[in-house]
Amino acid sequence: MSDTKVPGVRDYTHPAGGWDALKAVAGALVDQATVIEGGKTLMRANQPEGFDCPGCAWPDPKHTSSFEFCENGAKAVAWEATTKRATPDIFLQHTVTELLTWSDHQIEDLGRLTEPMAYDPADDHYKVISWEDAFARTAAGLKALGDPNEAEFYASGRASNEAAFLYQLMARRFGTNNFPDCSNMCHEPTSVGLPDSIGIGKGSVTLEDFDHADLILCFGHNPGTNHPRMMATLREASRRGATILAFNPLKERSLEKFASPQDPVEMATLSSTPIASAYFQVSIGGDAAFVQGMMKAVLALDARDGGVLDRDFIAEHTTGFDEIVAHIDALDWADIEAGCGLPRARIEEAAAIYAKAKATILCYGMGLTQHRDSSGTVQQLVNLLLLKGNIGRPGAGICPLRGHSNVQGNRTVGIAEKPSAAMLDSIRDVFGFEPPREHGHTVVEAIAAMERGDAKWFMGLGGNFAVAAPDPVRTFAAMRKLDLAVHVATKPNRTHLLIGKDALLLPCLGRTEMDVRAGVRQSVTVEDSMSMVHASRGLNPPASEHLMSEPAIVCGVASAVFGQDPLVDWPALADDYDAVRDLIARVFPEGFEDYNDKVRVPGGFRLPVGPTDRVWKTASGRANFLVFDPKGGDPRQGDPDVMLLTTLRSHDQYNTTIYGMNDRYRGVFGRRDVVFANPDDMARAGLSEGDLVDLGAAFDDSGERVARGFTVVARDIPPGCLAAYYPETNVVISLDDHDLRSGTPAYKSAPVRLRKHQTLWRR
Repeated sequence: MSDTKVPGVRDYTHPAGGWDALKAVAGALVDQATVIEGGKTLMRANQPEGFDCPGCAWPDPKHTSSFEFCENGAKAVAWEATTKRATPDIFLQHTVTELLTWSDHQIEDLGRLTEPMAYDPADDHYKVISWEDAFARTAAGLKALGDPNEAEFYASGRASNEAAFLYQLMARRFGTNNFPDCSNMCHEPTSVGLPDSIGIGKGSVTLEDFDHADLILCFGHNPGTNHPRMMATLREASRRGATILAFNPLKERSLEKFASPQDPVEMATLSSTPIASAYFQVSIGGDAAFVQGMMKAVLALDARDGGVLDRDFIAEHTTGFDEIVAHIDALDWADIEAGCGLPRARIEEAAAIYAKAKATILCYGMGLTQHRDSSGTVQQLVNLLLLKGNIGRPGAGICPLRGHSNVQGNRTVGIAEKPSAAMLDSIRDVFGFEPPREHGHTVVEAIAAMERGDAKWFMGLGGNFAVAAPDPVRTFAAMRKLDLAVHVATKPNRTHLLIGKDALLLPCLGRTEMDVRAGVRQSVTVEDSMSMVHASRGLNPPASEHLMSEPAIVCGVASAVFGQDPLVDWPALADDYDAVRDLIARVFPEGFEDYNDKVRVPGGFRLPVGPTDRVWKTASGRANFLVFDPKGGDPRQGDPDVMLLTTLRSHDQYNTTIYGMNDRYRGVFGRRDVVFANPDDMARAGLSEGDLVDLGAAFDDSGERVARGFTVVARDIPPGCLAAYYPETNVVISLDDHDLRSGTPAYKSAPVRLRKHQTLWRR
């Protein structure tokens, strides 16, 4: 990064981690006024008999250290364990209309919600109600619907297995599969693409595999910010001699060099460990082209020298090899280069390293899953691994980097808008009612249903639905058409302020807090990115005596809806999470047998993952090479004036939660209103660094979908590419622009026009 005179933007030359990370942890604890208690809480994060971090889903090691938290995990814990309180008095001091003028950071920084509240349209305030009234009003709204499919049940990845299972059971008992889920907005292409390739929508590796890999390929992710505990794993791999290659439009500091805060030598000497040995700055959306180029080069090396491909594995475990070879052979190098933005020589460089490696792990994040053809792109990653038999043996496999700490677990226990027939049959057999068979809504489909008036009732089990979703012009308006929105949350956020006819705020316990039901301290369970399931037990006193756990809230709503239900004893389940786990084991017997016993073992247990043992639950019974067949079309539509914008999370952010205004590793401090651009693109547009610019949705004629007044900053990014922060630039992400198979919005490749800031905006 070159020197800049843009206020709040400066060179950052330090490694990821190090002393700056420790300072940031201390600052987060001070900011949330929880220095002593927050410090104690952190010592129990990701520990046996402790709680699972409410941040990312990176797996826990074998607990050799008391410091199993990272900088952003510490921020998440401090944010939840804060002493700040969003009491009813606070809401009486500020109208909803006023709160909507605040920033997202200011709204959440009010602190923990303390009592259930309902919106009063007479004076535009949220006001206290009793839990009994809250459950009754929630149930009345559901019962007033003309069709069960007029209800939408949204789930966030922070919900436990127990809460998610009860939630899906309640909704299906009511009669709908409408589960717009946070997965729809992040890794749904993994859930859709991988099953066709390897028979399961999960990764195939374990944490121990990273000890045996001699090559790690990192596509489309920024571990230092989004899953920082992975940095310890990458650091150890680098130090023992493994090769790490990074593929991203922007260079991310954590993939360049990292200083471990737990290494006294690195801390004392201000030294660091190099991470990636080579960096490939692929154009936005160019990953499939690059991987196909690698395959073309690998096939050529095998044809020339022999012995590169694992032909025994291909013959015994795969189908479609001849078809994929024919497809790759027919690709023209000029088209591959144009597609990925890199020359043939660099693609062949990566391919040669891969060809020589004995065991390869391929990691990927939302940089690959949030485009128009992401499901197909994920399958190309598998194709590359299959060429050398890099699935189902030590040190090798596919590793999707899930975001929230239990987003994968929610899917496992039934939060699925397209449930399998086997799962529905099992629910029927266990509970004695016929669950609905019709597929439900994804996030994008749910918003469209709200717009049409077909969805009238919404419940959010955590999350910040409207802010996380694309196209706030349409999404916010759609939320305001609802008859009732019910929000289960630890803190207020903007979605809670988008009022239709009626809205309720139901405050729940956080992951760090003790959950005592019927005099017994309860534990919940979560699943990490590598299919390990383990217990989580909070230790802090609840932020308010009026809080309820998510499982208890779900059971309270269900009891109000179904009364004395002859098929499900909701009150009993609210008080006994062991009983909930027993039911999970009955509905999902494969892997969850003896659930309560296995989860009491420190570290938990791993669910069955067929590809780990080279068991392929596909239609063919084998792993499938699949030809890339893009159907999303060219986002730029052939217009040379159009650029592609990728949205980013800052280092002071997790999902939609903004802890502060700094993005340390990218050298941005005290602000988020910047857009990173290639210097040559800036010159062609007549822009200088520091100019105010607008980003307009390229093919929108309304003039409404414009991100206005951003400051342009020169950065090393491929030509034709831009980067700016999420959710501030969600306004340019169209609801109609998404992966056609999974419905995941194209947050990472939005077609935009870059213009000098102007009052009236035209295409």
